[in-house]
Amino acid sequence: MLTHIDENENLARMQRGELYYAFTPNIVAARKRCGRIVGRLNRAGELSRRELAAYWKDSWNKLLNVGKFGSITDDPQPLPSPGITEEEEDAILHAYPWIERPINIDYGTNIKVGSNVFINFNCTFLDTCTVSIGSRTLVGPNVCFFSGTHPLDPDLRNGTNGPELGREITIGEDCWIAGNVIILPGVKIGDGCTIGAGSVVTKRVMLQQEILLEFYARLSEVVRGPNFVEKDIPP
Repeated sequence: MLTHIDENENLARMQRGELYYAFTPNIVAARKRCGRIVGRLNRAGELSRRELAAYWKDSWNKLLNVGKFGSITDDPQPLPSPGITEEEEDAILHAYPWIERPINIDYGTNIKVGSNVFINFNCTFLDTCTVSIGSRTLVGPNVCFFSGTHPLDPDLRNGTNGPELGREITIGEDCWIAGNVIILPGVKIGDGCTIGAGSVVTKRVMLQQEILLEFYARLSEVVRGPNFVEKDIPP
């Protein structure tokens, strides 16, 4: 445990995507707190649609004990009154995120999800920096959002004594992220994109592109949508 680090400055550096230390008392405690909360959720047995919606919307900030972050949604309104039947409840809660369990989350304070988002089971969020998912986006099972990374220099990396860093991940609206996709730090995926199963996304994906991978994760095809702009391709 690194006890000689200025915790406030360290957290600020983490949130800015700069080098910071992940094994200070406060940062380790934040991960443990999130781990306990997510562990209880994953073991909670059958929960209704309303119970899950309320958990992510109203309870998340209270459970994490970090009031400034709030829920993973940007909607400040409380949940509407319950419906009489299950069908009415489904219609009432249609726009709220549907997040299947189990789920794996590092901190929980840097995840933002739009309306009518579906996240399938066994997804992983390393939310060192903000991971945001736009409205109506579908996320398949076993998808990994890795916003945290490490220095490539092994001397600087230095195991748990060295610094880490992160970059924000932004997923646009109306995307489909298929199963077993890995999204790396700093990636931005534009509105309406489809990312094929097993892809490893390392760079920006433009509007309405479709990324398909063959065996051994070799890029096989990019279908360019009507909003594709050649100059926007990253080097």
